[in-house]
Amino acid sequence: MEKPSEQTSMKEKHSLRLQVPLGLLAILFAGVLIYGFVFYARDRIGREQPIPFSHRVHVNDKKISCFFCHAEAMSTARAGVPPLETCMLCHARIAVAYPPIEKLRKHYFENRPVVWTRIHILPEFVYFDHSLHVRRQVDCSYCHGNVAQMDRVVLQQKLEMGFCVGCHKATKTSHDCYICHR
Repeated sequence: MEKPSEQTSMKEKHSLRLQVPLGLLAILFAGVLIYGFVFYARDRIGREQPIPFSHRVHVNDKKISCFFCHAEAMSTARAGVPPLETCMLCHARIAVAYPPIEKLRKHYFENRPVVWTRIHILPEFVYFDHSLHVRRQVDCSYCHGNVAQMDRVVLQQKLEMGFCVGCHKATKTSHDCYICHR
């Protein structure tokens, strides 16, 4: 028969054999969660903006045309972020007590711009003309994804040279380097 101290020692060894793998499993699980939230989810959910804005609500639910807010896309190279005055066309009277709209209105009345986090960024050496593509009836979703279904805009397509050249080849459009690189 074993002595009481030997029994305790064996239980401790057995317990330690269980604790080490469980501890490693817990660390692995925490690592997966951190990776998921920091890297994976951010790219799938979209970046947080200073004022939450849902394209899904405005485009699908309210049936507002993309060009109502991004009117510059029809006539200039840039689609641009709409000025706060555009938002205030509706939000001078609609949903004024909703906290994000209160924040938007505060920016407007204090004449302070909202500094939005850019999602679609081209290098400085690339020239892209939105109006040219709008006139040629290139659907915005081809480059930007189905923004109409997004609460937060997510980068669906890396806007890199290969992507653009592929489209130009498929549509038999100019391959002249100076079209995009000026």
